[in-house]
Amino acid sequence: MNILITGCGRGIGYQTALILSAHKEVHVLALSRNKKNLERLQEEVIKQNKEAVFSPLVFDMEKDNFSELVKRIKEKAGKIDVLINNAATIVVKPFEELTEEDFEQVYRINVFKTAALIKQLIPLMERSRNEKSHIVNISSMGGFQGSAKFAGLSAYSSSKSALCGLTECLAEEFKTKQIAVNCLCLGAVDTDMLREAFPGYKASVTAKEMGNYISWFALNGQHYHNGKIIPVSSGTP
Repeated sequence: MNILITGCGRGIGYQTALILSAHKEVHVLALSRNKKNLERLQEEVIKQNKEAVFSPLVFDMEKDNFSELVKRIKEKAGKIDVLINNAATIVVKPFEELTEEDFEQVYRINVFKTAALIKQLIPLMERSRNEKSHIVNISSMGGFQGSAKFAGLSAYSSSKSALCGLTECLAEEFKTKQIAVNCLCLGAVDTDMLREAFPGYKASVTAKEMGNYISWFALNGQHYHNGKIIPVSSGTP
């Protein structure tokens, strides 16, 4: 099974890649723009499982060429069974201070480039009637309708809401291709990104704990869900 994960340089993506690499017969393709972090991840993967099949792919979601990335993926894996869209960026500012460029930056990574990657990978994920591949979009409770919101996250939370809507649309479009598409809306997780955005805020869930859940869902969720927006939080947000 070939699993492609974006945003593996740190936090939830890093832990998810590490956890999935411990599974037998799983080939993890880990994307990050940070080469050093990918090298450190690869060292940990090999340390826990000497037989792991692991492919680090240095790639900048914002700047690099997706067609070239797909060529590299074809060379290493041929097809993709699971895609975990975890890469994201955040801007924390009061709404009055947000610029058009702020919104464009956040939406470019969290929505537009995620959609572009999915589009490129459709030929590698399309299946016959007896199989099903799985796209897992990682959103936020900030993007989940009706949830409590953090002040200062208008750009980020609204981009994550857009990702939820995209998930529902693609699940319908991809039914005949046997590609399930689901979205996990994560609550607060103790990551570098959260600590940088909100110094002093303490999340009760670790990146490893969330990585365990995402790993399970990525491998199994397509058998139970399609087009679902699922909150993953023990509290609010």
